[in-house]
Amino acid sequence: MLIGAHVRDDDPASAARERAADIVQFFLADPQGWKKPQPHPQAAELADAGIGVYIHAPYVLNVASLNNRIRIPSRKTVALHATAAAETGARGLIVHGGHVRQGEDVDEGLSNWRKLFERQAEQGGFGVPLLIENTAGGEGAMAREIDMLARLWDRVADFGAGFCLDTCHAHAAGWDLADAVEKVRAVTGRIDLVHLNNSRDERGSQRDRHANVTGGDGTIDPELLVSVAREAGAPVIVETPREGQAADIAFLRERL
Repeated sequence: MLIGAHVRDDDPASAARERAADIVQFFLADPQGWKKPQPHPQAAELADAGIGVYIHAPYVLNVASLNNRIRIPSRKTVALHATAAAETGARGLIVHGGHVRQGEDVDEGLSNWRKLFERQAEQGGFGVPLLIENTAGGEGAMAREIDMLARLWDRVADFGAGFCLDTCHAHAAGWDLADAVEKVRAVTGRIDLVHLNNSRDERGSQRDRHANVTGGDGTIDPELLVSVAREAGAPVIVETPREGQAADIAFLRERL
């Protein structure tokens, strides 16, 4: 099982070595902005070292939005990040599920996700697997609740959409992690990546505050997180506080 961490984008190769990581995840542009991404200059070095790469799309993207000023640039930016991710040799591009605003029709948000895939398919696809990640809160969220995730997958499964399971987000949304993998697979048929994060808050809080897998700051039993990773059988990325990432990876590698 491949295990790694989300690291800073300035020197992911060194960060991987420091953490003894098999894989790394990083951004190719400001996560809170719309700047055009560029392929990472360490792409060849990472490949030569056998370190797998995942790219996370900016947080500001919301392809589900009914607001043209958000949805249209979000579609364009997803495509740009997919191209740059492919040129970096990434195994996948992670994109949050997004949301619609209070009072708006969630079905339109789901349709906007399908339109993203339809439009890109006409241009030959993304060039890299697109992994939709579950989110922690928001009443109009596309990927917070299992039943909404099922409705989303009805729209995007035909295009080979992948899924990224975030344990902190699932915990914050009120999921029982003991059967989360089973329920997700019943809907999506797949889990392509696990963001294995502990949570600083109690289950159902809708607060997205990550904690290290071990160390005592988290409210999720580390052995439950190990169980999720084992059952998912997918590559694991810890998006935990940096000072504890090496210990998180070592713990998971020993337990798995």
